[in-house]
Amino acid sequence: MQNYVIYMDASGDIDPAFAAENNIKIVPMNYTLGDEELLCSQMESPEVLHKYYEIQRRGSLTHTSQITPGKYISIFSEELKKGIGVLYISLSSGLTQTYDSACLAARELAEDYPDVPFCPVNSLAATGGMGLLTEAAVLNRSAGMSVEENAQDLRGLADRLCHFFMVDDLMYLKRGGRIPATTALLGSALNIKPILTIDPVGKLISINKKRGVKTALKELALAYKTHRDPALEKKYGSRIYIMHGDAEALAVTEADLIRQYNPDARIHIMGLSPVIGAHTGPGMIAVIFYGTRVSG
Repeated sequence: MQNYVIYMDASGDIDPAFAAENNIKIVPMNYTLGDEELLCSQMESPEVLHKYYEIQRRGSLTHTSQITPGKYISIFSEELKKGIGVLYISLSSGLTQTYDSACLAARELAEDYPDVPFCPVNSLAATGGMGLLTEAAVLNRSAGMSVEENAQDLRGLADRLCHFFMVDDLMYLKRGGRIPATTALLGSALNIKPILTIDPVGKLISINKKRGVKTALKELALAYKTHRDPALEKKYGSRIYIMHGDAEALAVTEADLIRQYNPDARIHIMGLSPVIGAHTGPGMIAVIFYGTRVSG
């Protein structure tokens, strides 16, 4: 079997036990919380995430930084010089330039290590979508796929990852340039919860608006029912990620709603990493699964 390791960057979220068992490695990402510069290099504990979102609730601004080609070269050359190939799963190119930076690094690394493969994969996803894709990468590796074969399979599978989510505070989307300030102010005053998704080219789009959290949670479950792919669910064991921004009770409620449509769903509830949470804020709920994406 070909010798290679699987990486994803810290904008992804994955079951920590699964990651540890299968030696999944994380490319760290920087973020700021107020005036403090921090580094996310692992799946953070619930205690760390609770503190993070509490500080957000008190009004501290959060920002993230992209990974540079030089950082990729520094990290991955340590593997390649030992003759170990790298499969890297990147945050969607529709959300950041990180994947482009990885491709630039790949071209330079190929000159220094022409016989050791480095394969970046554009996940067209974020958070738990990257986790699902990483889980699939582990299964492919166990089945004997080479790093190149694995990367090719994942690129096709990326098209079938669905993300549906709501945010509690529209001002976070406003700060990221996703919605106008007037929309954010009016929506907050009317208790409007936008339903968003990631489209087939990996970009964030708004597809619906619901008044109140309970109605929005039901809409997320309905989106799962409408867009799920039973064939892929069977192949990957009905694996679903429900992510939350320090709102575990809402995530548990969402899981119960999902199970009304699929009692056999294997749901993993997990706190959202600071990297993506910087742009969505506390109270966010996301349902991520295999299915058919919504076009913009």
